Amino acid sequence: MKVAIVHYWLVNMRGGEKVLEALCELYPQADIYTHVYDPKNISDAIKKHQINTTFIQHLPRAIQWYQNYLPLMPIALRFLSLKKYDLVISSESGPAKGVRLNNKAMYVCYCHSPMRYVWDLFDEYFRSVGFFKKLMMLLLMKPLRIWDRWTSKRVNQFIANSTTVQKRILNCYQRDSVVIHPPVDIDHFQIQHSEGDYYLLFGQLIQYKRPDLAIEAFNQSGRKLVVIGQGGMLEVLRKQAKPNIQFLGRLDDDQIRGYLASCKAIIFPGLEDFGIVPVEAMACGRPVIAYGKGGVLDTVVNGKTGIYFETQTAQALNEAIERFEKSPNQFNPQAIREWTQRFSKEQFQNQFFEMVHSLLKSKLNKPKSEREL
Repeated sequence: MKVAIVHYWLVNMRGGEKVLEALCELYPQADIYTHVYDPKNISDAIKKHQINTTFIQHLPRAIQWYQNYLPLMPIALRFLSLKKYDLVISSESGPAKGVRLNNKAMYVCYCHSPMRYVWDLFDEYFRSVGFFKKLMMLLLMKPLRIWDRWTSKRVNQFIANSTTVQKRILNCYQRDSVVIHPPVDIDHFQIQHSEGDYYLLFGQLIQYKRPDLAIEAFNQSGRKLVVIGQGGMLEVLRKQAKPNIQFLGRLDDDQIRGYLASCKAIIFPGLEDFGIVPVEAMACGRPVIAYGKGGVLDTVVNGKTGIYFETQTAQALNEAIERFEKSPNQFNPQAIREWTQRFSKEQFQNQFFEMVHSLLKSKLNKPKSEREL
């Protein structure tokens, strides 16, 4: 069976690329198609595969400016012919669905989210850009939505990474989907029984993740906060932060694991599609204090593996931290870690393989005339 995997872009190793790695293990013979590829920042597991790019790769400074070329990506996909493949899997949170395939192929879309800047986060992105980009967004968003919805009709099966994304797929595309949570390398993390004196904020320092909310809350409370990560908001947050907040920038994996394992709890103030960081913290036995919307509703059990706060305000976050500090013994590190086993890479691969195998078997059992529709 010939397999192709279409991934929106390959410029760094984040949650979507970890899903791609797991798919590469499942389908070692698969070819990969993407808009932009930076081999310096991509894992060896992915680089073992044949990687093909669209013409976006050859545009000026494509690796740095790839998001500016978003309007050209639907056109670029039309130049990709995947008609020789029997199974096509798209990894979707940017333009990846619009490839040409044969009528007999099975097409599965693993959806991290419908394109955020086109759909649910359009207003937020619109507020954050300058005049020229605002004008471009107003001109292009309607055609991009039409294209995105049209290409969704080609997909045989949507797989959502969380119940939140499942609802978005239904809302944006009017398509049902099944939920298979993305893989987390649980064995990469261990419980460390010595607890530090700090809370931890870890991730990209960009607007929709709301690091500003954590800085404001800890400025008010005076509690110790360690911040790991980089992003466009870093310098602004540094200037706002009081001395009880420490910024460490980018760290290596061993250092990150150490901070995750010994924090009092991890602070997760944004609304995420899934959110791998809370699962990594819980794999270390540490609880999560999270805004109670989005992917954490699938991953964090309120009162058992973490605590929710219901509004994105510094006051609500500080109240949640106070509730946590009044009853720290209710969070058992071993029980928290055991909960995370349902998000392991093995679980993801088993569920994904069984789903695709079932779809292919069902398609083969149909009469030939129906299979070719």
